[in-house]
Amino acid sequence: MAKQAPQSDPAQDAPRVGAPHHAAAGLPAVGHSLRMAAEQMGPRRTLATLRKVNQPDGFDCPGCAWPEPGKTHTAEFCENGAKAVAEEATERRITGEFFAAHPVAELAERSGYWLGQQGRLTEPMLLDEGASHYVPVSWERAFEIVAQELRALDTADGAAFYTSGRTSNEAAFVYQLFARKLGTNNLPDCSNMCHESSGSALVETLGIGKGSVHLKDLYQADLIIVAGQNPGTNHPRMLSALERAKRAGAKVVSVNPLPEAGLERFKNPQNARGLVGSGTKLTDLFLQIRLGGDLALFRALNQLVLAAPDGVDRAFVAEHCHGFEEFAAEAASTDRAEVLAATGLPWEQIEELGRMVLSSKRIIVCWAMGLTQHKHAVPTIREVVNFLLLRGNVGRPGAGVCPVRGHSNVQGDRTMGIFERPSAAFLDALEREFGFAPPREHGLDTVDTIRAMRDGTVKVFFAMGGNFVAASPDTATTEAAMRRCRLTVHVSTKLNRSHVVTGARALILPTLGRTDRDWTAAGAQFVSVEDSMGMVHSSRGGLRPPSEELLSEVAIVCRLARAALGPQDDTPWEEFAVSYDTVRDRISRVVPGFEEFNAKVRKPGGFALPHGPRDSRSFPTATGKANFTVNPLTAPEVPAGRLLLQTLRSHDQYNTTIYGLDDRYRGITGGRRVVLVNPADAAELGLADGSYVDLVGEWRDGVERRAPHFKVVHYPVARGGAASYYPETNVLVPLDSTADISNTPTSKAVVVRFEADSGL
Repeated sequence: MAKQAPQSDPAQDAPRVGAPHHAAAGLPAVGHSLRMAAEQMGPRRTLATLRKVNQPDGFDCPGCAWPEPGKTHTAEFCENGAKAVAEEATERRITGEFFAAHPVAELAERSGYWLGQQGRLTEPMLLDEGASHYVPVSWERAFEIVAQELRALDTADGAAFYTSGRTSNEAAFVYQLFARKLGTNNLPDCSNMCHESSGSALVETLGIGKGSVHLKDLYQADLIIVAGQNPGTNHPRMLSALERAKRAGAKVVSVNPLPEAGLERFKNPQNARGLVGSGTKLTDLFLQIRLGGDLALFRALNQLVLAAPDGVDRAFVAEHCHGFEEFAAEAASTDRAEVLAATGLPWEQIEELGRMVLSSKRIIVCWAMGLTQHKHAVPTIREVVNFLLLRGNVGRPGAGVCPVRGHSNVQGDRTMGIFERPSAAFLDALEREFGFAPPREHGLDTVDTIRAMRDGTVKVFFAMGGNFVAASPDTATTEAAMRRCRLTVHVSTKLNRSHVVTGARALILPTLGRTDRDWTAAGAQFVSVEDSMGMVHSSRGGLRPPSEELLSEVAIVCRLARAALGPQDDTPWEEFAVSYDTVRDRISRVVPGFEEFNAKVRKPGGFALPHGPRDSRSFPTATGKANFTVNPLTAPEVPAGRLLLQTLRSHDQYNTTIYGLDDRYRGITGGRRVVLVNPADAAELGLADGSYVDLVGEWRDGVERRAPHFKVVHYPVARGGAASYYPETNVLVPLDSTADISNTPTSKAVVVRFEADSGL
């Protein structure tokens, strides 16, 4: 029998600190996974559930979007995937009695970790205006409350419809259809806070905002550069792909301000060498770059390639590219001193990587938040594309761009139309299929939604999954903005911080998870997801749902749409809620690449979406070619006596979901309020190892943003930088400090000073 949820909230400010690890996975990962799974699910449920993760006849892991190989392993999941599954398939339950015993004000004092450990939500709950407790409410009443608040708005743009990356393709499609039927493009999503910079750069340069490689390309690459990413914690199954690539002869280069255990050595728990042997050394060259120095690094590499005899693939550039001369003139003028100052790297290391580049015919660059959450993130990724275009490394096997997405269907949600700035072609297709005129004015992204709630122009906030309050920047501003709403609604599987920071009224609508069976009057239903490499496949849960009260995300959206739009709306919402095949039929006529969707998604392994740059070296850009760009060399400036802080995840964490209080690979256990500082920087600033400080953010608005009582940990971080976990340090990220073009919060570039500990 699974253990009961913790009654007390454990302290998180007194962690124990040991030496960082230099290898990831192995037997400890297996043991930790099984222990946490058994605590949540019990042994029998653990075995029944984990064997179905990421299998053709099973369900997609609710964690990351790393793709499944063509032939899946019996245990095709990683440690953090097992934790994600265990949290969703837990036997712990939250009922109306729980909310009766805990007023919202009390719950608001609990940590996100404690809230998440209480278990699965089982019935709709309402917090009425002026009430102190959530109380059970019927589905019909819940939908009518939302419909009433929507009808009371002066304009449909007074509502915002947020989406988490765990939402299925089918739910995302009907969700955006509902919002646009109401008359708004206010469809912010979690992409706005992570890979929006990738999409912005890739659309401009290649014509499509997605990666251009499949999993098999990694196995054919000569060189794989992993920049600003920690796959050992955030995408652990990627380590298996890197291991296979190494065996095939690839070289791996890691570019990161912190050494990461998974990229140093991988002990694959799926084979004997990983379980009892020394595993595989993954990284051939580690460049410990300063925060925000990646643009300068790739500019220097481009300068080296341009200067080398036969360094440029002239035929590819001439036939497929635009803007080469302007780019080449700028890159050739790069100042070495500026590069060294921005990167903090010795020139000899950059030259070593340059030699590796020039000796490689097939190169892939992988990246994640370390590149996307800077003010100059879009120019940085454009420079990465310049780097790949120079040697023709787009549209050939074993080469291309590889932005590694986080949430399991964050890419699919965007494909389905979850976007505040939809293309005219998508809206035209929607209009032809459903016979209405969708709104054409651009809507609000995540940052602009917070501003609009703060300013009182968005009064209804509806979230399809996620933990918006904890995930967003500038915590105090975000929470105040949420509290200004007339109504906040969250479709969720579990309790989180967003449920206790509410508008005047609030609803919690419990939903089925990926692990749950989904039965309707038409029989067993399944959903689909798109992974980080554009593969679409099905997901079928097999567990009995935690409560008969639960509805699927598709059903929730469709029933709400009928309540809000009324009987006169001719969309067959009732059919959609009963048979997801009918939703997929409509998707097949609206979204390119989904023709014969129902047939293709039923094939084992699913199907690949078309990608012009990869498939045929065709580039749907404004010029009709791949675009070189000119990106002035820039890097963050850090005032004297300050450091540049990056927010990051611990190993017992996935986004804002906290599974435990350990960060095993970094040697930190039993707590989360730590700040990692290079010993040399710490000596200059007088920060003793183990001392406690307040982190105070500095930005041009002069507002004090303070994160109190953090333990200083001397750690091998790149000079000039520091690191600490989110969401605890999201309070330091200014709402208005965002990336140019993409408007993504600059969570990897927060200027902080250190003050005497003021206590919690």
